Amino acid sequence: MNAAETVVEFQNVSLSFDANPALVDVSFSMGAGETRVVLGAAGSGKTVLLKTVVGLLKPDAGHVLLFGQDVTDWKESQLFDIRSRVGILFQEGALFDSLTIAENVAYPLLNQHAAAQQGHLSEEEIDHRVREALRFVELEHTLEKFPSELSGGMRRRVGIARAVVTEPPLVLYDSPTAGLDPITANTIISVILKARDVRNTAAIMVTHRFQDGHLMANFRYNPNSGQVEPAVRGPEASQLTTQFLVMKEGRLVFEGSEEQLTAEQDPYVQKFARPGSS
Repeated sequence: MNAAETVVEFQNVSLSFDANPALVDVSFSMGAGETRVVLGAAGSGKTVLLKTVVGLLKPDAGHVLLFGQDVTDWKESQLFDIRSRVGILFQEGALFDSLTIAENVAYPLLNQHAAAQQGHLSEEEIDHRVREALRFVELEHTLEKFPSELSGGMRRRVGIARAVVTEPPLVLYDSPTAGLDPITANTIISVILKARDVRNTAAIMVTHRFQDGHLMANFRYNPNSGQVEPAVRGPEASQLTTQFLVMKEGRLVFEGSEEQLTAEQDPYVQKFARPGSS
């Protein structure tokens, strides 16, 4: 993978809080349309990794490359444009309670620096893109509602709509299925698959559920049928673009395919390599 194809690359990244290691010599890379599923115990560094990707946290050592550019030492003002190319689904959706669903989804279009540079989108264009994003997650009928009027699963889907409304080439998902029942959780993963496969979007997903990673690795959204279907097997099997990362005490202790993950003998890694693991 050359620099032009690389969406995210960590080169020996380390980060500590008050001498407590949060990331320790972490290295990995990924390209367009690829998925990284990040597993690990609470406090293992999963969310810290996501925040470091977009410069919300700065490493003490190593380098972070985003879309081929070394952003390690960039100032906040320098990060505006490149961050606009990254969608983020925060834990629990993190919607603004005082805004309608339409206003929540429109927020990135109104506030991201690059969006403003695109010629100050008209109200009509913003409305169109908001409706399109909500239609994408099958919630167009919720435009005028408030987050408190929706179920937890619906709020999470609105969060996905907000994350993809700018059509970013990279989306970060922080525990998108946490606290949801299995059926609703699978629905959320189906929407994430759709976002990834329709636009060839790269995705990093932090999760406690092995099942989330299994679905990401083995299923694809078919735009012709509008359904999530098993991925094609064989020499061109697209599931090979999904890799699993396992974090332990800030260290990346495993990186590989689902097949390699389930075959791993390390007791810690094994805990995350089966259905129902967390």
